[in-house]
Amino acid sequence: MGAQGTDFETFLLSLASSAMIHLGEVPDPDTGRREPNPTRAQHSIDLLCMLREKTTGNLTDAEESLFNRVLSDLQVRYVACRKRSH
Repeated sequence: MGAQGTDFETFLLSLASSAMIHLGEVPDPDTGRREPNPTRAQHSIDLLCMLREKTTGNLTDAEESLFNRVLSDLQVRYVACRKRSH
């Protein structure tokens, strides 16, 4: 799908990047440090879950596949982050 599909995918990956920063998986671009914040990570994942629910039936196959992979990966990483923080 043309630019519209790319725009959604870019938006999705932007939200996922935010979650990855909050999970401590990648350095914060402002500080250069990895600082896990499970509460903020959960908020980012919750936003993605809400978006997933609201877009059901309106995505291309490629968008849906990407969304499912990204969300599943983030949820697994969130569980691991919570385990490390306890």
